[in-house]
Amino acid sequence: MIDEILSIVKNHEKWRGKQCLNLIPSENVMSPAVRRLLSSEFGNRYTARDRFYMGTRFTDEIEQCGEKLARKLFKAESADLRPLSGHIADLIVLANCAKRGDTLMCLSPEDGGYPGMWKEGLAGLLGLKPVAFPFSKKDRNIAAQKAEEAIRRVKPRIVVFGGSLITFPHPVKELAKLARDHGAFVGFDGSHVMGLIAGGQFQDPLREGAYALFGSTHKSFFGPQGGIILADKEHGELLQSKIYPAFVDNAHWNRIAALTLALAEMKSFGKPYAKQIVRNSQALAKALHDYGFPVECEHLGFTKSHQVIVDYGDYEKGRNVAEKLQQANIITDCVIRIGTCEVTRRGMKEREMLRIAELLKRTAIDGEQPNGIRKEVAKLMVDFQKTEYCFES
Repeated sequence: MIDEILSIVKNHEKWRGKQCLNLIPSENVMSPAVRRLLSSEFGNRYTARDRFYMGTRFTDEIEQCGEKLARKLFKAESADLRPLSGHIADLIVLANCAKRGDTLMCLSPEDGGYPGMWKEGLAGLLGLKPVAFPFSKKDRNIAAQKAEEAIRRVKPRIVVFGGSLITFPHPVKELAKLARDHGAFVGFDGSHVMGLIAGGQFQDPLREGAYALFGSTHKSFFGPQGGIILADKEHGELLQSKIYPAFVDNAHWNRIAALTLALAEMKSFGKPYAKQIVRNSQALAKALHDYGFPVECEHLGFTKSHQVIVDYGDYEKGRNVAEKLQQANIITDCVIRIGTCEVTRRGMKEREMLRIAELLKRTAIDGEQPNGIRKEVAKLMVDFQKTEYCFES
């Protein structure tokens, strides 16, 4: 049994880690140093803010260090690293900033919103009434003027910007004050763009009127899988006081140690990393468009994030393309969202984006047999096995 388990892990690491071109926008790679901390002694331990456990002094120090780094990096008055995922961060915010029967305004899943926040997700669980932001499919963004009218009419108790498909900054600056004036808590789910926000290359929700920024730490942000909440002092203290014991007990302190080091890496290397992500996305999007892929938003320069949206207009058509690509060891999702965060962290730049676009064309449009493409993908990946934008590579 032990040989079987170790063999499965070894095969996965060889295939996904070394032979595949990973273009899923919700995935990234950690530096070797951050990965090592996931297997540190912290993974065996507990701590608690009521000091129930002894022997916690270094565990408490690493948490304090991480919170301090997060506050500095995001210019936030409070930070909490305990949420075990972006979804749990969403749950903590919604459960404590709205009550059953309140109206939640956010993107609908149909428009690229996070399904976990909608009717069958957290809104349904918490008894909230979800109302969709008016949305421009042409511009792949919230329709700001119509959203103003909707906020005045609906008077939502909680407004959450951000989404799963997000290629352009959301109009937080244009809408946050109006929402707040109508009594709403304003938040931003930055799960996908947290690394771009940290690198100063997308938008700055906390300066634009959001009370809190929350979400995942492993997408464009290159930490371990987990969550984070950043907020102003008033709302941050409220949320911090409610996390334990209702939403998180053991926060997995090996994860927090790894996240703390990733925050330090982002503080030192985040700006060039985030800039290169956007340059790579735009270069890849243009090349794909020129090859005939149905890339969204040509009139806006395609994208300003880590995502390129290829719209086939039908989920099954997207799945068919994604399955063809997988046969060639090119990994995407079925939307299709093509993400540049992982390949950027591996050191790829605009030249490699042109190469990736060619491989996508030959697979999805020209219909070449996958065997030859797989060999070229593996050859490309050989030169990009190190992790860049970190303290060691």
